[in-house]
Amino acid sequence: MAFTKRYSVLVVGAGISGITVAKELSENGVDDVVILEATDRIGGRIRKETFGGVAVELGAGWIAGVGGEMTNPVWKLAKRFGIRTILSDYSNARFNIYDQSGKIYPSRVAAESYRKAVETAMRKLRNEEDDDIDELAVMPKTPIELAIDFLLHDFEMAEVEPISTYTEYGEREFMVTDERGYEHILYKLAETFLLNADGKISDHRLQLNKVVREVQHSKNGVKVTTEDGSSYEADYLILSVSIGVLQSDLISFRPSLPRWKTEAIQKCDVIVYTKIFLKFPYKFWTCEPGKEFFVYAPERRGYYTFWQHMENAYPGSNILVVTLTNGESKRIEDQSDQQTLKEAMEVLRVMFGPDIPDATDILVPQWWNNRFQRGSYTNYPIVNNHIVHDVKAHVGRIFFTGEHTSERFSGFVHGGYLSGIDTAKDLLEELKLEKERTTESKALLLALSESLSISQTGAASNGYKFEIPKQVYLSSNLGAPEAIL
Repeated sequence: MAFTKRYSVLVVGAGISGITVAKELSENGVDDVVILEATDRIGGRIRKETFGGVAVELGAGWIAGVGGEMTNPVWKLAKRFGIRTILSDYSNARFNIYDQSGKIYPSRVAAESYRKAVETAMRKLRNEEDDDIDELAVMPKTPIELAIDFLLHDFEMAEVEPISTYTEYGEREFMVTDERGYEHILYKLAETFLLNADGKISDHRLQLNKVVREVQHSKNGVKVTTEDGSSYEADYLILSVSIGVLQSDLISFRPSLPRWKTEAIQKCDVIVYTKIFLKFPYKFWTCEPGKEFFVYAPERRGYYTFWQHMENAYPGSNILVVTLTNGESKRIEDQSDQQTLKEAMEVLRVMFGPDIPDATDILVPQWWNNRFQRGSYTNYPIVNNHIVHDVKAHVGRIFFTGEHTSERFSGFVHGGYLSGIDTAKDLLEELKLEKERTTESKALLLALSESLSISQTGAASNGYKFEIPKQVYLSSNLGAPEAIL
């Protein structure tokens, strides 16, 4: 039978939280931490791709929450590692809304529609738990109302909801425009504790292309089995996979996770956020100040609604980006890129006329159909914060980390980063307590041994039976060793 090495900690997933938790543990003396990553790279939902000659961010692309009294930790890392960024200002997008005839709505009409949408959203938020609220009365109906609703809730949530990211770190957002990618931050973090050569990680503690399919666990440890048949044993397991993966059947648990845990996981709302990139032979859009973001207002909410040109990020790139979410994201993932290109070009020709050139290339990320992601980020209902607590809580020797376990910053990169730090602290405290329990058990076993020795000596000379001391017998730390499985 093959020998299976036992580690102190296994981390599943090499995104921002997985790399961070492993780094924190390593820096605090837990050296035998192994990271199992399902893909051939680190980064998770932070991923760059070269498109049209420049680096584009398929997943997380902004550092949100900058300029406040407190410094966003990811912003601090970006400055430390020299990440190039540019300020993004969505506020003018509301004045660049195209109707279905290709005309821009007058500023006063857009401003009034936006004001009403904010008031409606805030009124709805205050009455979130009121069963008497008339949902139909507050639902957006006209094309401009639908477009502003999409813009407001998908891009300018700080205008409506009390999001900790903006209240604590500031309301400015910076787009990452670095040729090394947003993921460069993760590689620099990994370099602090993982061996690397020629700019590549070469440490056995990071194992790529390891798809975890089964987790067996008991009070004494965990055993993980991967898709290629490999097995790993450890004292503790940290799951740094997305909430979408936890909701799927990719990883099975033996025994099953408790009901309170699975119910909390299934209650989470997973947002799918898709940026589609289009390359053109030349620019046909305006690049004047305040025109970086523009909006299309169709009769269907979110249908190729929010657009951005990349000239501020990469001058001369001739790239447009359109963002789709949720149902529209899932729909385009199930169709061909050529069909998506056809639909996008039809919308662009409504806004800019029939004579614009065809796109020469298109890039459509797959976040929903990707079995290792199953979505982009978590969206918790504000009135149900208790769900986060249950999602975060560990089950025996299985710990959970990721942006979905962040009580204040779910859905953000800094939420994933801070959750990794928090989970490391929790596990280090558990390791400390376990060490104390082990020391206590050894002391009790020694006391038992000495007691038995004395009792046996007395019984041999006096003919009396010996007894196990009551405090030793009642101790829950004693008993026959139990196997992991």
